[in-house]
Amino acid sequence: MTESINAVSKKSGLPPGSLIHVGSVLETVTRMTVIDYSEDNVKEKEIQSVDEFLKYKNRDTMTWVIIEGLTNVSIIEQIGAIFGIHQLVLEDILNTNQRPKFEEYDDHLYIVLKCLLPENEYFSVTYEQISLLIFKNIVFTFKEKKDDLLYPILQRIRAGKSRFRSFGSDYLTYAILDTIVDQNFILLDSLDDEITELEDSLLASEATPDMLSTIQKLKREVISIRRYVSPLRELIAEMLRSESELISEKTHIYLKDVSDHAIRVVESIELYREILTSLLDIYVSSVSNKMNAVMKVLTVFSSIFIPLTFLTGIYGMNFEYMPELKWEWAYPILWTVFITIPVLLLIYFKKKKWL
Repeated sequence: MTESINAVSKKSGLPPGSLIHVGSVLETVTRMTVIDYSEDNVKEKEIQSVDEFLKYKNRDTMTWVIIEGLTNVSIIEQIGAIFGIHQLVLEDILNTNQRPKFEEYDDHLYIVLKCLLPENEYFSVTYEQISLLIFKNIVFTFKEKKDDLLYPILQRIRAGKSRFRSFGSDYLTYAILDTIVDQNFILLDSLDDEITELEDSLLASEATPDMLSTIQKLKREVISIRRYVSPLRELIAEMLRSESELISEKTHIYLKDVSDHAIRVVESIELYREILTSLLDIYVSSVSNKMNAVMKVLTVFSSIFIPLTFLTGIYGMNFEYMPELKWEWAYPILWTVFITIPVLLLIYFKKKKWL
């Protein structure tokens, strides 16, 4: 069964726990991969049926199940039935507009968060929701698409003498969280380059409408990034406060490291938001200064021509008895006055440093 809608609003009216994929379809085919490992052995297998999970349910080995593509709702539903997962949790897995959160149940934990990556040279961000179900010896990872995000973890598991294999599901969960959170530093580097380039352009040249458009676009992206990054601190804090047996004391030190990284990311995002606000102020000031320069030039020209217009108005009147009209040198004298007044005004403006 494959059913998908783009907007949460279209799900309005359906009963709680209705299993429908909500969000953009990033992968049309659902792929299921099982990595079963112990200290001495690693087995990787791509499976086609949910029933194949049954043999891993009660094993002593550690099993990591990666599900890429969420449009096949029946697969999620079958996993929920086999492992006793609440319908509301399954609903959250299929709804890709979730806020990052941590939930604790009797025999498993549920984590959902966003992986953020820059998309292209014109800074924009791709968002992929990743959900985790953590059992004693099994970790499910639900991803929206197939990519190489988790490849470094796979490499560590494949390594023959890796200590990774001796740890449990909580350490695997930490490794996944750490990988996702650290991806944000790649995003921050890209954002820093974009903002630095914009700042240099704004300070080196006149402000243009394109710059305003770029600033507004970056501000929207930063707000969106902050929406998904800020809850990470509370998510990790809740895991550290959890009394679940699925999170051992030994793993706390690693989770604290992830928390430190999350705090650094959030602080950087806040800093970039303030910088963008400052750049917007600089843009407005630049436009105002440009307008003031134009108005100053126009004012100078107006100031020069006001007295000339006054004289022209006087001698443009149709009175018969105006003695100056009969003077032989009246016209040359008037032109001398017309030339002298602007020159004197320009000298005065220069002296006052208005030009």
